[in-house]
Amino acid sequence: MNIKTHRATRLFVVLAGIFIANAVLAEFVGIKVFAIETTFGLPQFNWELFGQTGTLNFTSGVVLWPVVFVLTDVVNEYYGRNGVRFLSFLAVGLISYAFVVAWVVIQLAPADWWTTSFEAQGVPDLQTAFAAIYGQGMWVIVGSLVAFLIGQLLDVAIFHRIRLVTGERLIWLRATGSTLVSQFVDSFVVLYIAFVLGPQHWPINQFLAIGTVNYAYKFLAALALTPLIYAAHWLIDGYLGNAVANELKAQAAADRADY
Repeated sequence: MNIKTHRATRLFVVLAGIFIANAVLAEFVGIKVFAIETTFGLPQFNWELFGQTGTLNFTSGVVLWPVVFVLTDVVNEYYGRNGVRFLSFLAVGLISYAFVVAWVVIQLAPADWWTTSFEAQGVPDLQTAFAAIYGQGMWVIVGSLVAFLIGQLLDVAIFHRIRLVTGERLIWLRATGSTLVSQFVDSFVVLYIAFVLGPQHWPINQFLAIGTVNYAYKFLAALALTPLIYAAHWLIDGYLGNAVANELKAQAAADRADY
């Protein structure tokens, strides 16, 4: 195998592995909601929007999704639209598979001794706890997957639109700009499907308020992660060599059919 081709292929496999691992983990750990103020010892923020009030509470998935955002832009840069679309559909398929496996495992009859094995740690019924954590509601699962896929496809479209105008200049604009737009849609789609259409039937004011707070976090996270985009480019260019890296970028830029 040509060493240049080998390095580019190996890099894609590594990026794909990290991308999918973080996407799957984010879906499962996202069941936990944490308080930012308490976690970092900050005073309560107490936001007020659309007639709603609240504090800065987010699902734990926000710890991992920024990694997925960065990898989306990196794959976009070097492997083009088809690379991102392939990974996005693969991730959705594997996340769905993981939830099916979790559902099957939940249905297995637990051993009597196992059910009470964590009683000393304050968990009197481990089966109930296991089902609650891994058996997330169907509306939440569907909302999250649909929002993720729409966000990814929108991200890649905007990324290449900006690239058409700027060429190889302004990496930050196409990377961060595409993330800001796609995550705006993602933030509201997931909440609308999971909590407005779902059994909780949130009022629109609550939906708009929480969606806005969630997007504000993602907006700030995207800006904060912009230097990582440049760091990733530097590392990848060094690994591939400038000639191979530039060849991949040129092929990725040309991968814009149907736009």
